[in-house]
Amino acid sequence: MTFNADNTIVFGDGLLTIESVVAIANGHHATLNQAPEFSARIDRGTQFLERLLKEEGVIYGVTTGYGDSCTVAIPPALVNELPLHLTRFHGCGLGQNLDHMQSRAVLATRLNSLTQGVSGVSMELLNQLVTLINKDIAPRIPQEGSVGASGDLTPLSYVAATLIGEREVSYKGELRPTADVFAELGIKPITLKPKEGLALMNGTSVMTALACLAFKRAEYLVQLSTRITAMVSLAMHGNDFHFDEALFAVKPHPGQQQIARWLREDLQADRPPRNSDRLQDRYSLRCAPHVIGVLQDTLPWLRQMIENELNSANDNPIIDGDNERVLHGGHFYGGHIAMAMDTLKTAVANIADLLDRQMAQLMDYKFNNGLPFNLTGAEGERKPINHGFKAVQIGISAWTAEALKNTMPASVFSRSTECHNQDKVSMGTIAARDCLRVLELTEQVTAASLLASTQALEIRRRHGELDMNHFSPALREMTQNVLSDFDFVVEDRPLECDLRRFITHIQQQEWNLYK
Repeated sequence: MTFNADNTIVFGDGLLTIESVVAIANGHHATLNQAPEFSARIDRGTQFLERLLKEEGVIYGVTTGYGDSCTVAIPPALVNELPLHLTRFHGCGLGQNLDHMQSRAVLATRLNSLTQGVSGVSMELLNQLVTLINKDIAPRIPQEGSVGASGDLTPLSYVAATLIGEREVSYKGELRPTADVFAELGIKPITLKPKEGLALMNGTSVMTALACLAFKRAEYLVQLSTRITAMVSLAMHGNDFHFDEALFAVKPHPGQQQIARWLREDLQADRPPRNSDRLQDRYSLRCAPHVIGVLQDTLPWLRQMIENELNSANDNPIIDGDNERVLHGGHFYGGHIAMAMDTLKTAVANIADLLDRQMAQLMDYKFNNGLPFNLTGAEGERKPINHGFKAVQIGISAWTAEALKNTMPASVFSRSTECHNQDKVSMGTIAARDCLRVLELTEQVTAASLLASTQALEIRRRHGELDMNHFSPALREMTQNVLSDFDFVVEDRPLECDLRRFITHIQQQEWNLYK
């Protein structure tokens, strides 16, 4: 990732990372590579196209119709109007809109693809995308309507429409007509050149943007679910030898070994007397490194897939201005992102399932080694009418079941469309959206599990079964962080607001967990 001194992210100067996209999504500014060589490369592509047009060369999407209409010749007098029609007839997206952060990520991914210099777009268009990012103007982009090849045509049409001053944008927390915001800020709409509508829309930038955001959320869930597992193990008087270094040396998956190492670190403290007749804990504790480790071991492969797509030219045709060639192909196909997201959502849903099983143990007095039923904090005569986390555990099961249901792979549901021109498509954007939903549900499970495990540890402490010597520094800090924003549950109360608050903490990744 290339930063200027003021933390502005430079496009067109080396490879972008997932973190670059997330930084833009979170409000960082963008700039283009100021080297003359960069602008010259961009200009060569547009100049080559202009010469071809003067010679009446046949260029897909420039002098022909789109998709199955590629056999339709466009009269020279209408060539300049064609990109405008492309943006407008694709304005049929439905469903919920991408949020402001997601829309900014889309701007970053599309800008990075176009700065590869082989899409035949002008510096004016690139600068207009930079202006949107830096002025924090986010196109309103409906989520639904892309089959992931020929790219994210319909959702990206909303980006193209914004550049020319049409449709709506999110600005300062409001949805407003683009034309009004541009007039207010003195931004001049651009006029799309013959290839530019296709270059903006014919690519994988929506699915790739969502994949970048999903990756960082999953990366954090790996760490938080490991921390919660350590808390549950301590609260259950579990066996820490299940995470022994010598044990994991004989099954050398590096991610799995990392999870076991983190658990050992978290449990390095005086252990309470064992209050269990189980030599081996149930699988949701004993095999936690094997479950969480799958996701940890998958992340490097997913990063490679996502960042390769992020740093690709993924529209069609490719304009080779250096060698003056027009290359027709199918780089808009989002198969790699589709596979990455189908894989990620399955691994993440397994985290939800693991925590669900841990919570089922922790709240059931038949299995939790002496903790009160449903982790109620009530005592004495008040205890029978209090139910603690009983409904929360039902909620955890519901959220987990929905996450598991959403793991059906989207990438195998190709549909032939557009007069059978797009007869094999990736469904990458649907896979990415599914993955974000699985992440959201798993974050709900994680928030509830964090509160429940903290409640369990606090019960043990209040009953004198644990003292602070039993807590490693990491677990001490984690429980203190939670209890600073969560009141121990004695009398029953609605926990929705607590859960929503902690979901936000998780999504904003507020705690530093493992180095």
